Amino acid sequence: MILRPLYMNTLKEYRDVPLVKILAGIRRCGKSTILAMLRDDLLKNGVPADHIISMRYTSEDFDDGLTDKQMYNDIKEQMNDKERYYLLLDEVQEIAGWEKAINSLLEDFQTDIYVTGSNSKLMSSEISTYLTGRYISIPVFTLSFAEYLEFKKESMLAKKELLNEYLRLGGFPIVAAGSFDESSAYQIVEGIYHSVITNDITKRHNITNFDLFSRVVNYIVENVGKTFSANAIVKFLKSEGRALSVETVYNYLQWLEKAFVIYRCQRYDLQGKSVLKTQEKFYLADTSLKYCIMGFNPKSIAAMLENMVYFELQRRGYKVYIGKNATKEVDFVAVRRDERIYIQVCRRLPEESDRELANLLEIKDHYPKYVVTLDEFAAGNINGVKFVHLADFLLSDEY
Repeated sequence: MILRPLYMNTLKEYRDVPLVKILAGIRRCGKSTILAMLRDDLLKNGVPADHIISMRYTSEDFDDGLTDKQMYNDIKEQMNDKERYYLLLDEVQEIAGWEKAINSLLEDFQTDIYVTGSNSKLMSSEISTYLTGRYISIPVFTLSFAEYLEFKKESMLAKKELLNEYLRLGGFPIVAAGSFDESSAYQIVEGIYHSVITNDITKRHNITNFDLFSRVVNYIVENVGKTFSANAIVKFLKSEGRALSVETVYNYLQWLEKAFVIYRCQRYDLQGKSVLKTQEKFYLADTSLKYCIMGFNPKSIAAMLENMVYFELQRRGYKVYIGKNATKEVDFVAVRRDERIYIQVCRRLPEESDRELANLLEIKDHYPKYVVTLDEFAAGNINGVKFVHLADFLLSDEY
């Protein structure tokens, strides 16, 4: 089992802290494996096996209609003394009212609780008052490039070749763990995608016009990294002779977010220092989701580079925004406590234009500024702006 130190270190930091640790992310991003790693680590550190209770709440493993009270009682029956028990509970979103059961287990017993799920009901805005102030959210993403290299450490390919593979095949652990060709890899990702769409969105929200929903998804996927609005989608569908309300589009976007298929990136006014509510961008949970739906297209690589940088910043704990500076735009403003970095992303450094550099130089503070590119000659520093190859940026310890 290949360790994912980013998550294991976070879980160790919060071990035995009286908070519920909630790991949430798209299906098959590795949450269950992280729980298995945690179990191994607990055993290695002397926790008796009968004081680690692992439960998986998928529809295949449990009858539909399992109640929170049954969930509580099932776990309670496995605790036979007053010592601490470690509860590793996978995919709890399938149980209505799971928060009540978790809250009672936290209050009634000596427990250290870890839960996972594939729906943002498990993230802060969705959790009921039962757990307010009593949990920590740990978002789980598909593999970073550093993790991908760890999965591929037996490969004979050079780092830059593995970057190309990572860009095309994405970071789902099940794909990285095998030696699949492009077609097979996309088939696997397509299966994950359809599972999410069917189980976490279509059934849950009773979507009847699946064709129309699919067209909206395709529009979003096609426009990753571009600013657009719900109105733009409505107009596009109208041009195809199809009618959909703005409210329905908003619902679709929200449901895709809640299933961790897409992530919203808001715009930040660098002068007014405020978050803007218009012209947001959306990024896909993994680059492979675009290619399994649309097929690989070299023209889309620039947007997918942005996608990769966006999630690398997210993994490192930054809040990520699009930067608006008067009439100019910066691809990303990343904020973490009192730290900040500015980033422009481009496939190649344009010979006839200094737009990428100029937009950064217009920002007059002293926070780090980067131009991240696939250009082989990307290196150096101009007036404080660092030029970095994408591979080096993704693996850097600098930020």
